[in-house]
Amino acid sequence: MKRAKPTVAVASTLVLLTGCASLPTNSAPHVIRTFTPQETEMPAVGPQEGREPDLLIRDFYAAAAIPDTDYETARSFLTEAAAGAWDPSGDVLVVDSIGVTTTPGAAVGERTFAVHGSVVGKLQPGGSYAPERGTYEANIELELVDGEWRIASLPAGVVIERTELRNQYQPYNLYFFDAEDKELVTDRRWVHSKRDTLGSSLITLLMEGPSERLRPALTGALPSSAAFTGFNDGAYTFTGFGGVDEHARTRFAAQVVWTLASAGITGPYNLQVDGQQLIDGATALDTDDFADVSPLVEVVGETTLYALSDGKIRRLEGGESTAVDGILGGEDDIASADVTGGGEWAAVRSGDGADTLWVGKFGVRGTEVLSADTLTRPTFEQGAGAVWTVADGQRIMRTVQSAATGDITTGQVTAELPEGVEGNISVLRLSRTGTRAVMVIDGSLYTGIVKRSASGERSIVNVLEYAQELGGSVVAADWRADGSLIVGTSTSNLPVMRVEQDGSSMAALSTGNITAPVVAVAASPSTVYVTDANAVLQVPASGEDNPIWREVPGLEGVRALPIVAR
Repeated sequence: MKRAKPTVAVASTLVLLTGCASLPTNSAPHVIRTFTPQETEMPAVGPQEGREPDLLIRDFYAAAAIPDTDYETARSFLTEAAAGAWDPSGDVLVVDSIGVTTTPGAAVGERTFAVHGSVVGKLQPGGSYAPERGTYEANIELELVDGEWRIASLPAGVVIERTELRNQYQPYNLYFFDAEDKELVTDRRWVHSKRDTLGSSLITLLMEGPSERLRPALTGALPSSAAFTGFNDGAYTFTGFGGVDEHARTRFAAQVVWTLASAGITGPYNLQVDGQQLIDGATALDTDDFADVSPLVEVVGETTLYALSDGKIRRLEGGESTAVDGILGGEDDIASADVTGGGEWAAVRSGDGADTLWVGKFGVRGTEVLSADTLTRPTFEQGAGAVWTVADGQRIMRTVQSAATGDITTGQVTAELPEGVEGNISVLRLSRTGTRAVMVIDGSLYTGIVKRSASGERSIVNVLEYAQELGGSVVAADWRADGSLIVGTSTSNLPVMRVEQDGSSMAALSTGNITAPVVAVAASPSTVYVTDANAVLQVPASGEDNPIWREVPGLEGVRALPIVAR
């Protein structure tokens, strides 16, 4: 596995280490310039008369959470010269809290303060969030202007406390097609925008293309001539689509419709290019027109629950369990497995001091494809096009069957891990669309993007650590249908966690009757499953805040690996 050098962001005397921290679910910003001609009126917010200098600094950092009109509110806390010189562009640093300490030795009418805080993340251009860990340090100089303290010198860039962010910004999903042009992939962004301009704001971001981190997994962008010209007379209008064929126009319309619908902007939607409909004859588009590529949780397909216990796999239905046919249910050496909704399966069989990977389909004899001292639980790509596993904790292996010849080949996948990360991979799971991978490495949680080369090979790039606060206690992880992660730990007070897709926040699920460690997790659109120290338990995926975990019907008193087949 390759090790990628970490990116270091600098603001004044800032030092960042690759890592993560929790950010509240409704936090984190990005400034968006919309095409609406009118200016949005903001309440008057500015320096209080007679404000003490240390409190003025805190007020400034709070005002920096309002990016409207090029941070006009924040600039009002600066001297005229500093307001003109301050550059707020680039990444926005998110800190846990701001500390302010007086620096001695200032002249009369001047004050200097050391400002510091723990960095938990950064907001990149376009509103994408990236977890970070490190320390922010800066010197802020103030001077008296007409009897009022104002900031006279500060470093470039914006630093914001997360307590301010959670009240100012909201996460929304943009949608882009995967590299095979089949599945809509979520690209989560944080947006500061009024409701009446939200649609234009989101389409502006959509036109800019996917976030830099996600780009290696997605299809090409629109031609440079394509542009969004605003919301005019009830229509979202565009120009420069002359060279875009009907298929690409339809795909783009699907992106727009699902992006707007997921943000709660009601349809139908009128999409026009140079005064004509984007799609011939379609004056009113809605999600029903693109149901075949729906990214919504409740329509991603039926799921079936299986369970692995005592070396055998059983199917759960109607509160009863039944052994499946073939070697999965007939032998007793199955150590782990993955099953698709189409009946394809991959299983690790353990025996004679070694693990072997078998692949097959229900009703058909399986085929042995790989052997190693240890193999992790296998995971399928979208559509069961290939299956992945980790051999001996280090080598990520991908097995694929040729559609033309039927031949099965296995090759190694390169993973560009952050510098210094060299432990064993105990868990590897691909997301539903196959564009993301989550890994547990020596008890820590990492996610990466699956890059597809022109030759069809895969690699895992742009790997970041998530939920660093869990401190090496992660035991199990898997993707939920909505794109977030469910994580099982060995910690008694945080046994099951939900981690957002971009790593911006994590939240504990109900802990009432869970006994750590949680060694296995799984999720369908409607239900979350875990295996704790005693049994397989379940709760509804949504509903009451602190539900009671209950045993899975058909698995009462049984400790097993839950397998959700999609």
